[in-house]
Amino acid sequence: MASTTSPITAAPARTSRWAQYFALTKPRVVQLIVFCAVIGMLLAVPGVPPWPSALAATVGIWLVASAAAAFNCLVERQIDRRMARTAWRPTARGELSDAQALAFSLLLGAAGSLLLYAAVNALTMWLTLGTFVGYAIVYTVILKPLTPQNIVIGGASGAMPPLLGWAAMRNDVGPEAMLLCLIIFLWTPPHFWALALYRTEDYRRAGLPMLPVTHGARFTRLHVLLYTLVLFAATLLPFVYRMSGWIYLAAALPLGTMFIGYAWRLWRHYSDALARKTFRFSIWHLALLFAALLIDHYLSPWIG
Repeated sequence: MASTTSPITAAPARTSRWAQYFALTKPRVVQLIVFCAVIGMLLAVPGVPPWPSALAATVGIWLVASAAAAFNCLVERQIDRRMARTAWRPTARGELSDAQALAFSLLLGAAGSLLLYAAVNALTMWLTLGTFVGYAIVYTVILKPLTPQNIVIGGASGAMPPLLGWAAMRNDVGPEAMLLCLIIFLWTPPHFWALALYRTEDYRRAGLPMLPVTHGARFTRLHVLLYTLVLFAATLLPFVYRMSGWIYLAAALPLGTMFIGYAWRLWRHYSDALARKTFRFSIWHLALLFAALLIDHYLSPWIG
């Protein structure tokens, strides 16, 4: 029988060097980050934001987020080799050397930071760099291998994108931006724990103390449910604070109810298939919630 710490062998695939570097940036993850940052930009000002600074902010945040993703792949290359979900990554397969991955990460981070400083503002640059350090160092290097609360604590850096977008347009950090951060912060644990539930053996093999590994599946499922309840309350705060109107509320109520419904079924009648559905729905939940904020932002003034 194979050792529980043996690496997963991924099927070889011939990819170009450019494709390997692109894979390091975790494009699907970074896409959601940039989406939330752009929503923060659009919500920060009435009407359409000034497109030169908005474009520069979008590209700058994308570059630094991609740098953090590449650094994460570098640091976790040994762990990635032991997980079916990540064994295909170029760093895990040895297609890119440590020096190449590090140089790529530093290049993206430097380019993004310079662009933000020169074309946006210093506050956005420092906040974006702080997010890089929070994810790439505090979460990846320190928290992830140390505590089952890694997702909860590390979620603070993952919640920053809308605040970055807000700061890019207004050069400050307003309460509205903090509400957006709070929503993502509370969304992160049930999102990742749903994934961890059907990938428990992957995390156990990799030696990571994810909640299902350290406290069991039932404990994790209960916490997914509890977090969705708290998240539901947080998603109502933009309406309560009068940051948004009835259009947003009409979307937030059913989206939150559906997320709670998934979490309830996950707690009562678990299956890996349901955990996968919950994980996928959580992505749609956040994307549609922020899209509703944006639609409300532009339509509410017209309908009173």
